[in-house]
Amino acid sequence: MSKPPPRSVMKMIFTNFINSFRPRQIRGNYMGDDYFGNKYYEIPANPSIGKRKPSRWFEPANKEAFDQERTAEWDAWLRGRRDEPPTKEELSYNLSVIEMKKANAKKIDEKFGTNQKEQNVTGMGYPTYDEYELVPGKKRGEK
Repeated sequence: MSKPPPRSVMKMIFTNFINSFRPRQIRGNYMGDDYFGNKYYEIPANPSIGKRKPSRWFEPANKEAFDQERTAEWDAWLRGRRDEPPTKEELSYNLSVIEMKKANAKKIDEKFGTNQKEQNVTGMGYPTYDEYELVPGKKRGEK
């Protein structure tokens, strides 16, 4: 078996020094947007400089809002669970499914007459018993 060629430390230092002057990509490539108005960007991976994962981020439509809304497809792409960004057809299909589910839930709610808001207002909570104290040392009704 032949030995691999010896690595020259000076050559590696010089090569890294020269490569450090090459311009790096700072601005990302525009990848798409969702129906909330968020814009998604990516800087692809570059293994030659030691960057194994792409950098992905989004710019929200409303930068002042605390809770940012994102679709599940774009969120999976941002977190690296999928390689390719979602297509417009996929996003529109999933939006139509969401709207259909909301309409079906409204029909069921009207049919059976169960309204979640009414249940919370009417006092759905823990049962109360007369033999138990609500405040330690005081009977029910005492102040």
